[in-house]
Amino acid sequence: MSPSITTSSEANGNVSAATARAAASAAATVEASGPQAVTMAKALNTALADAMHADPSVLVFGEDVGLLGGVFRITDGLTKTFGEQRCFDTPLAESGIVGMAVGMAMNGMRPVVEMQFDAFAYPAFQQIVSHVAKMHNRTRGTVKLPMVIRVPYAGGIGGVEHHCDSSESYYAHTAGLKVFTPATVADAYRMLREAIDSDDPVMFMEPKKLYWSKDLVDLDDLRAQHSLNVEAGTSSEGRAAVARSGTDATLIAYGPSVPTALAAAAAAAEEGRSLEVIDVRSIVPFDDETVCASVRKTGRAVVIAEAHGFASVSSEIVARVQERCFHHLAAPIRRVTGFDVPYPAPKLEHYYLPGVDRILDAVDDLQWEN
Repeated sequence: MSPSITTSSEANGNVSAATARAAASAAATVEASGPQAVTMAKALNTALADAMHADPSVLVFGEDVGLLGGVFRITDGLTKTFGEQRCFDTPLAESGIVGMAVGMAMNGMRPVVEMQFDAFAYPAFQQIVSHVAKMHNRTRGTVKLPMVIRVPYAGGIGGVEHHCDSSESYYAHTAGLKVFTPATVADAYRMLREAIDSDDPVMFMEPKKLYWSKDLVDLDDLRAQHSLNVEAGTSSEGRAAVARSGTDATLIAYGPSVPTALAAAAAAAEEGRSLEVIDVRSIVPFDDETVCASVRKTGRAVVIAEAHGFASVSSEIVARVQERCFHHLAAPIRRVTGFDVPYPAPKLEHYYLPGVDRILDAVDDLQWEN
């Protein structure tokens, strides 16, 4: 644990020598310009470092996030660069981690905490639901909680029980929380910066199996885009993205299911069927406009998610689309989700997770006239 924490007034006023050294170090280690192959883990790490460099009130803490750099190395190097006052380890006590973050956020800091694994966050659930989500409303808007809770979630890594839960529905159901989940490297950077900038609490759901995925991205360009958005007061927050254009049916996915949906669309194209893929990106707030525009165009939809299907985010998406697109639908909306059972043993997870074949079977079931 850090021996002391910089107060809000100190953070926003006199930048410490350690912060100045961190800025110099960051400037000296800026990546080469132009597109490079970057992992999602690197993009998240860079987003944290850039946010800490830009705003001395941003703190990072959690279990093993300091010297170890996090179990997935997302916080690697932050303690060395910014010091133990800015990035530090905590006891194994998720409720205490979130509770401390609440106090810091109430007093002008911008804490970013890591839950290490999805199911590890459950001991902090009472704090999240009773305090994080409700403080702004409880105080009639006088107290804001600009904090981010990072949750590595979902499966696909061969993890055991309590390491592969898809817990997004719990948070999406809780009024007062924003829920983001990136599916691309660029979005990992872009959305984490926006989450840290937000004056509202954000549950930032990171798909573990995508940490090592790579895309060609220009980190300098992403930094510049973020700066321009801040100056203009704009952002991509709450907006879905068309990940692949199509005309015959819409695949709606988020987080870890987006690459699977894209693979299914590519396989369908070989069979002569054009599938559009929508990356939800922001579960809360939800972008009805983009999602429904796609479904109205194609007339058919399949929602894909790793989480259990019953009472889930996928259920909500189906309901929202059906209510808004009923007269445009040529067939009932289908879902491809994890089965309604506890997450299976590692050797069985490939049966549980939505795959290309299950998605294509659902597409074939969309009442095609031919």
